[in-house]
Formats: sequence, structure tokens, C-alpha cells
Amino acid sequence: MSIELIIAVVVILGLLFYLISIYNKLISLKNRVDNGWAQIDVQLQRRYDLIPNLVETAKGYMKHEKETLKMVIDARNSANDAAKAASGNPSDQNAIKDLQASEQKLQGAMMSFQALAESYPDLKANTNMLALQEELATTENKVGFSRQAFNDAVMQYNTGIEVFPNSLIANQFKFTQATEWQIEDQEAKKNVKVTF
Repeated sequence: MSIELIIAVVVILGLLFYLISIYNKLISLKNRVDNGWAQIDVQLQRRYDLIPNLVETAKGYMKHEKETLKMVIDARNSANDAAKAASGNPSDQNAIKDLQASEQKLQGAMMSFQALAESYPDLKANTNMLALQEELATTENKVGFSRQAFNDAVMQYNTGIEVFPNSLIANQFKFTQATEWQIEDQEAKKNVKVTF
């Protein structure tokens, strides 16, 4: 074997290992996005599980407010379905946008519910209601932290597939941009008030 052939083989092997390392890095970044989404999904599911208990507790006090209670449950179910769809592929931009829209509707329904519940003093003093409110407030905080971690992972992933030479590998293996979780409705950006 000639020295030129050995150098060519070493260069080709080095390039091949470099390309493999880029691909593995992109997979690692995508997995971080998936994990970030999984953390959001856990907290959203926890919230979705709390809402029916909150509504059930309020039902006895808010007998004449069936429309508001139904609106909350319908918004919760819609958001839950959208979350399940997004869980299948958290880098699917349309699924994340659908979830964001459903979450905004749920936030609006919860705000209406909470405003209405203000006029029921017995409900505000109910220990079950107070415990559920505390759980919901804690869950809202956890959702916020999970969203931040998810957005950080999405940013790293998107940067990873855009920089050169990673973009060559990303395009070849169909890595697509992930969507950050952004709240577009200014009203929804406000903290959810869960005290009665």
C-alpha cells in the first residue's frame, strides 16, 4: 500500500466518523426535545386530572352555573386530546400549535370559572376546594418550569440542525424544526388566579 492510499483511507474514515458524530449529536438534541415535552405532558396531565375534581367540588355550590362548568370540562377535554396528539411527535409544529390554542381556551374557561366562583362564599371556604386550588397552583408552576426547559431544548435542537455542517446531515436525514411553546394571547400570559 502506498502512503497516499493510507492517507486517503484515514481521511475518509475521519470524515465518516465526523459525520456519524454530527448525526448522533442531532439525535441527542431531538431526544432532549422529546424529554422536555414528556415533562410538560406529565404536568399537563396532572392539571387535566385536577380540573374535573375542582368542577365536581364546585357543582354542589354552583347549581345554576352548569354552562360554565360544561365549558371548563369541554375545554379540558379538548386540551387533553391535543396534548395526546402532541405527545406522539413533540417536534410536529402543527400539533404544538393546536395544543397551544386548546390551552388558551382552557385558560379562558378556568378564568371564567374562577371569577364565577368568587360569588359563592361557602365554596371559597370548602376545604376540598382549597386543597384542589393549591394543587392546581403548584401544577401551574410546574407546567411553567417544564415549558421553559422544553423551549431551551427546542432552541438547542433548532440551532443544532441549522449550523453548518450539521445542516447538511439534518437535511439528508429529514430533521425538521421544532416549535417552542409560546403563549400568544396576552391575557393567557397572566398567572392563573386560583384563590377564591
